[in-house]
Amino acid sequence: MIRYALLCQKDHEFDGWFPSSDGFEAQVAAGDVLCPHCGSPKVRKALMAPRIGKSIGKKSTASEVAASTPAELAQKMSKMMLALKKHVEENCDYVGDAFAEEARRIHYGETEHRDIYGEATPEEAVELIEEGVEVAPLPVTPRRSAN
Repeated sequence: MIRYALLCQKDHEFDGWFPSSDGFEAQVAAGDVLCPHCGSPKVRKALMAPRIGKSIGKKSTASEVAASTPAELAQKMSKMMLALKKHVEENCDYVGDAFAEEARRIHYGETEHRDIYGEATPEEAVELIEEGVEVAPLPVTPRRSAN
């Protein structure tokens, strides 16, 4: 896994993890990388300084992450993303393709507030953010088996 410092067209700074440089390029070209601040799909790599670390006898939480191999980091991140997605699925109402419409109804007080999740296009997500509707993308994770 590779961590990139990223900037959107409005110069909002954020980080992203990708399986490779090619993986980053493919996700950006597909419009799958969105700025978490404004929802813009126009994202580029920011200038980054190389990490120069030193070994420490007993690992602390921060140094544990820094000393992890890419495979270990990927496994930890995958577990965290699965836990987040599971929490949302267990505690929120699924509204499917009607997500943008239902999020607006809730935001404007046209229906009772509840936590929801569903699908939205990148364009719908940007429109929601521009309207001040609080939304966040769920991590893409492997589908769970039905058993």
